[in-house]
Amino acid sequence: MKRIIPILLAVVLLSASTAISFAADNTSNSKVIVYYFHGNFRCSSCWAIERYTKEVLNNNFKKRLDSGQLVIKVVNVEKEGNTHFVQDYQLYTKSVVLSLVKDGKEVKFKNLDKVWQYLRNKNEFYEYIKEETQSFLDVLKAGDEL
Repeated sequence: MKRIIPILLAVVLLSASTAISFAADNTSNSKVIVYYFHGNFRCSSCWAIERYTKEVLNNNFKKRLDSGQLVIKVVNVEKEGNTHFVQDYQLYTKSVVLSLVKDGKEVKFKNLDKVWQYLRNKNEFYEYIKEETQSFLDVLKAGDEL
């Protein structure tokens, strides 16, 4: 009997620890994902969009990237398993898409279609990506219902 009590106590503590860990993981299921979608062929403009987007995010949101609250994903939509993104986000060209994920589910997205318009003006491009990303992070932080 004396041997059973410490074992039961260990099981209870382990279960509580797992539950706390699981609760912490659930909060990390809320984030903003910045996708850059491209195909197999990538021109110099396509590479620039990816590079500029990463620069803006790394220069302005480093803490959020490090914490996992902001995530960058570069996706080739022509690769097997990724073709669904074309329909999911109504993609018609290489694109930057913001996705707001709460509790593991996407609740809002926006295709930043002006990246092509601002590509020739790096400052406007940077400001556009920065403002749009910040607006998604603000919604995430506020916990607003959409």
